[in-house]
Formats: sequence, C-alpha cells, structure tokens
Amino acid sequence: MGILKKLFFLLFILALAGGGFYLWKIKPKVAPVTYKTVEESDKYVRFEMEVYDKISSTYWMKSTETDLSTLFKLSLEKVTNTPVTVASTTRQGTATMIAKAFSLATSTEMRKQLAVNTAMVALYNIAPAGRNQLLSQKQETAFRNEVANINPAKDLYSDLGVTKDASPKEVETAYKKQVATLQNATSSEDKAKLEKVKYSHSVLVNPDSKAIYDTTKAEPTVSKNIIGSTLYIDMRKISPTTLIEFAKTVDNASTTKGLSSMIIDFRGNVGGSLDFLTNFFGLFVGKDQYVFDFFQQGNYLPQRTVQPKYPELDRYKEVAILVDNMTQSTAELTTATFKRFHMAHVVGKTTRGWGTIENTYPIETEIDPTEKYVLLLVNSITIREDGQPIEGRGVEPDVDIGKPSWKSDLPKFFKSDSLVSAIKQVVGK
Repeated sequence: MGILKKLFFLLFILALAGGGFYLWKIKPKVAPVTYKTVEESDKYVRFEMEVYDKISSTYWMKSTETDLSTLFKLSLEKVTNTPVTVASTTRQGTATMIAKAFSLATSTEMRKQLAVNTAMVALYNIAPAGRNQLLSQKQETAFRNEVANINPAKDLYSDLGVTKDASPKEVETAYKKQVATLQNATSSEDKAKLEKVKYSHSVLVNPDSKAIYDTTKAEPTVSKNIIGSTLYIDMRKISPTTLIEFAKTVDNASTTKGLSSMIIDFRGNVGGSLDFLTNFFGLFVGKDQYVFDFFQQGNYLPQRTVQPKYPELDRYKEVAILVDNMTQSTAELTTATFKRFHMAHVVGKTTRGWGTIENTYPIETEIDPTEKYVLLLVNSITIREDGQPIEGRGVEPDVDIGKPSWKSDLPKFFKSDSLVSAIKQVVGK
C-alpha cells in the first residue's frame, strides 16, 4: 500500500472513530416524563386518572369534571369506608383527592387493591349500573369468547369420543355406539350426556356447521325448518359466523319451490356484535344504505350497510320476526330496524331493553407486572324505530301474544295464510 493510500486509510479510520465519538457526545438526552398532574407520577394515581380520562372521552354520556369528581369521591368512600374531602371538583382536584387517599395505604399490595377496587366501584355505578366494568386479561378473553360464541372448554369431537381428524364414517360409528350405551339411561348425568352426544353429532354431521366449527370453534347459531310456504329460521344467538350461516340457510332453501314468506326467530337471543346488523340488513336492501344511529355524547352517528343485496331473499315477500322478553342487544336493534323500514312485522312480547353498545379499552398504566387491565365501557346507546332509546324500554311487538286476541290480529299484518299458520304453530310450541 502506498504512503498516500496508507495515510488516507489512517485518516479514514480516525474520522470514523472521531465521528462515532462525536455522535455519542451529542446524543440528545431523553426528556423527563411529564404527567397531567404532579400526583400522576405515582402509578396508582395515574392508573385511576386514566380510568377517569377514558370515562370522560369514551363513555356514551357527557360527563363534567364535577360529575367525575363526585363519582370518584363516592367510590373512594365506598372502598375505604372513610369520608373523603375534595378541595376542587376539577380534574386536578380529583387527582389530589385520590393521591391523598392512596397515601394512607401501608403497602404496595394495598395501594394496588385500592386502585383496582375504586375503579371497579366507579365503573359499576355509571349508568346503566353494572354494565361498565374493569376486566383482567382473563376476563376480557372470556368476554371476547362469549361474543364469538366460542367455549374453549368444550370439544364436540371429544364428546363423541373421536379426534378432530375423524372421518365422517368414524363420527357416525362413534355416535351410534354412544347412543346404544346411553339411550336407556336413567340417571340425570347419563341423560345429559346423551343430549350432548346428539348435539355434537348434529353439528359434525352437517358439512356447513362442521366446517365452521373446525375453522373457528364456533357452534351453530342458526337452524331452519320449512312450514308450508314459509322458511322458519331460528337465530338463537348472534356471533361472527351467524351471517354466513344465515346466507347458507337461505341458499340451501333456494331449491325448495313455493317459499314466499320467512320467520326470523329472535326469542331468547342475547345479541352480539353490531357489525352483524350493518351486514345482515344489507342482504335485504343493498350496500351503503342507512340502517340506524348510534347516540354518543349528544351526537347521532349514522351507520350504513356494508353488504350487497342478496337476490335469493327477493322471493320472501313477507317477513315476521318473533321476540320475547329475553331478546336483547343487537337482536333488539335488528328488530327495531326491520320495523322502522317496514321490512317485517314483529310478533311476541316487548324485548328486554338492553340498548347499549360496549367495547373494551386497554389501560396503559401498569400497576401489576403480572396483570393487564381493560375497561369495558358503554360507548353508545341504540335508538328504536320511534326515536326513543331501546335501553330500559325495549322494542314493542306489532302483535302482542300476551293479548287474548293475538291470533285473530295476525291477518291484520300478514297476508300469507302459510305465514299466519306457521307463526301460530311456532309460538304455540
């Protein structure tokens, strides 16, 4: 290597070293963490004030600082069984009040429990009472599984005594063997086991429900029957698979000649995600059509359909929806929507009146290295066909089966003799 090359190489190495040193020397310092109030430098106070802020920004009803200060004051008094004073009903005053109360806890565990319990009491006591909660990770997972209609502890294949990769023939053989053993059962335990075996078989022997179960672990939410010229659809729950189940049911019925009316049975349906309705109603009316409003903090938020029209539904000229006092949530709003747009008449009893929309919101502040928390908050309420909230009121039927004249009232709303007869038959059961 020539002298000049050696010198250039040495200068290059020195430049790299010097550059690295220079960059290290001027590396910017990390700015200190700042909080909305001095008190929130304490993670337990910060946890509580994060709950405060999420209620303020996300809860369906507008809350003033005075409202929230009073809420947390009463919650602290409930948890500590001690009178609490607040110098100011501002956010700052609330943080100061909480910090003072927490400072009396004599251990880390006590402070954690005080933060968790105060949040739980505060959430429980905002309307509707008991609908808003503080959930652990395990509780949130259970909540999500319930909405998705998944029971991790349940295995339909195991109930039949076969593995998931069992062939249809093996499933059938196992089913017959179980039935032969249990059909003369006398104990309540064996009778219950027989019903479980029959149910598991009914799901796994049906290619559509089996495919859904194998893919998602979700059990069927839709079943059908044909009564005269009426397609009866029992929708016992609403889950992420319900829409495709409904579409498959209608598609499978497309080869049945003469069908002209439909019953959708929502009795006992506890509802599910509201995404269902924007998809489901689209099958009847087409994409990008107005469906309903959310009401949140004084604002009406219109929702529109997202699915295109399903032509197979055109043959059903009349639709009846059956409801009872346990029909709730999305099933109620779906009923109200069909009423509003004169797409169906409703038969049964006034629905439960559970007209809230909840979602989960993570708490970022960590107060326990082994646990994460989320808020389950009512972020909106739903509106029925007459503009009134569903919450606490429910949706009223067009034909109230509590009235002695309900059977003779049916022809006032339905032209199809088959549909009237089918309603009487189904409601009678």
